[in-house]
Amino acid sequence: MAEEELKLELDIDNLYREEIFTDQKIGTLRQLTPVNSDGSRDDSRPVLFVGETSLMTPAGTLPIHFRLEGKDLGEAAKQFSDSANKAIQDTMEQLRELRRQAASSIVVPDMSKGGMGGLGGGGKIQMP
Repeated sequence: MAEEELKLELDIDNLYREEIFTDQKIGTLRQLTPVNSDGSRDDSRPVLFVGETSLMTPAGTLPIHFRLEGKDLGEAAKQFSDSANKAIQDTMEQLRELRRQAASSIVVPDMSKGGMGGLGGGGKIQMP
């Protein structure tokens, strides 16, 4: 089988300059300022804001990212708490759903038909 060539290209018509703001406690705000391919500000597109925080889980750190609406950094910062809480709740619900799906997909072998690799026996103790 021939290997497929992977070709990655940046969309030069959709570039953003990224600035990071943090309180060094709860999270990070990313301000994405649209730019032209020469690096100059693209005034035809809006500035975007993304909030980031993380949860500690038994499996490690779980990053949470969420969109913040706002015309400027101050407005985005004011929305951080509510937006973070909603994103965390949504993530927790998705995790619960994944657990439900994983639990419902567990297959228990039918021991009466030799389900464990043909060992047979139907659960009865057999002497050699």
